Amino acid sequence: MHATLPLLEKTRFPALTRQRLDTLQVNLGYRCNQSCLHCHVNAGPNRTEMMDEETLALIPRVLKNRGIGTLDLTGGAPELHESFRELVLAARAMDVRVIDRCNLTILFEPGQEGLAEFLATNRVEVVASMPCYSAANVDKQRGDGVFDKSIAALQALNALGYGQEGSGLVLNLVYNPQGAVLPPEQGALQADYKRELQAHFGIVFNQLLALTNMPIQRFGSTLVSKGTFDAYMDLLQGSYQPQNLEGVMCRSLVSVDWQGWLYDCDFNQQLNLPLGNTGVRRHLRDLLQRDLQDASIRVAGHCYGCTAGQGSSCGGALHG
Repeated sequence: MHATLPLLEKTRFPALTRQRLDTLQVNLGYRCNQSCLHCHVNAGPNRTEMMDEETLALIPRVLKNRGIGTLDLTGGAPELHESFRELVLAARAMDVRVIDRCNLTILFEPGQEGLAEFLATNRVEVVASMPCYSAANVDKQRGDGVFDKSIAALQALNALGYGQEGSGLVLNLVYNPQGAVLPPEQGALQADYKRELQAHFGIVFNQLLALTNMPIQRFGSTLVSKGTFDAYMDLLQGSYQPQNLEGVMCRSLVSVDWQGWLYDCDFNQQLNLPLGNTGVRRHLRDLLQRDLQDASIRVAGHCYGCTAGQGSSCGGALHG
């Protein structure tokens, strides 16, 4: 795999500082039941990195000590961690909002029986990967048969109340472009998704989150192999919108890797760019005592991916 950090370190991206921390985004491990082309984590079935119990036990303590309102669980497939459900229960007992970044097909994996019901009972928000409403496009990006399983999973979640008006069970879908292009306007694309999924499969959901593909890990390496890395970076930089700086996720979120180390965002985690610019590596346990407000944020060339066009964050587009 081609390393992209050397191509990203020299940048003119503006300096950023942190605001109040309100989201703890935790990567529970890189093991996944899928291997997707756009995956910036390079997750897959053969990855073995998973958070140990000592580190995981710090999470509820940090949520309480820092007064953090949202726990955002990611991976890999976060549900494959053997303590996933225990962690969810601990966070929900503190009335912390929990987000599960779910690839949908995990609902049908051995050992995951009752997962959908567990998520619904505990009112976990589901953010589900669904790169297209076309079977051919989804299977091309994520593997043969993934589309049909994803549709079945969405129907199962709908049956439990997810995405249904008035249920309070939030089901958001995630769109990633097929290649080295920016996502289309989120509002119009959401309307297309809602129309097509309802008409063909009876599926409903709350929001569509349109995310830009980052030039790192598996996707970045593919760009280098094809000789299109520089062209994609030119696209991101040429589409820079300064108004997006105010809403980028790193201002109020901290990313935690499977070993407990801290990063300004999930993308910096995958580039192994530690939190801030101090040169001191910070761990989850440091958040028991340390506040991050007003600290500097580590930036590099890939940050243009979050500020290009309509913007891109873990919550989708930053403006219409």
